[in-house]
Amino acid sequence: MRPDLDLGQPFTRFDLSTLSSHTPIVESPAPTPSLPPVWTGLWANESATQSFATHLAEALQTWPGGRDARIELRGNLGAGKTTLVRHLLRAAGVQGRIKSPTYAVVEPHQAGSGENAWPIWHFDFYRFSDPQEWEDAGFRDIFAGPGLKLMEWPDKVAGQLPPADLVIALHALDEDQRQVSMGAQTPAGQQWLNDWVAREHAR
Repeated sequence: MRPDLDLGQPFTRFDLSTLSSHTPIVESPAPTPSLPPVWTGLWANESATQSFATHLAEALQTWPGGRDARIELRGNLGAGKTTLVRHLLRAAGVQGRIKSPTYAVVEPHQAGSGENAWPIWHFDFYRFSDPQEWEDAGFRDIFAGPGLKLMEWPDKVAGQLPPADLVIALHALDEDQRQVSMGAQTPAGQQWLNDWVAREHAR
């Protein structure tokens, strides 16, 4: 039986059966948040690594606040993190011997000279067994001060490090080739990453 409704005079009769054919009202789905873009690349050999490091060193010196950037380097043993850092330090103007900080945990460097000089700190947290060691070592003061901070094995001090401006992840495909990606964790880093992507498209 049709569910008619008779409201009498002066009302007219309404046929409510048509309501079942109306499109149901549903809540609009929430917009999917856009994820920050991540730059990816493929290095065929160490020369490609050196080229990337050279371009990054140049960019860091032109980006606002780039000389004080915090950069995490991620990847398994042998992925090429230290090799990338060495090329980056040379491209930034570091002279003399470049030592690995595996045992010292941190190696300080100075790039350039005179008014163009800027400090660079190279950290390697591989030997840390407790994130609290980062606090005990007094590294908080270094991170609060000026200078580029390059960090290998940041997961060893999880929860202690401030957010990285840029995160560079390396994956060894074979003895020579490396798959690389670069993302951002801060607003400044995101601006730099956007500029990096634009520069790469222009090359």
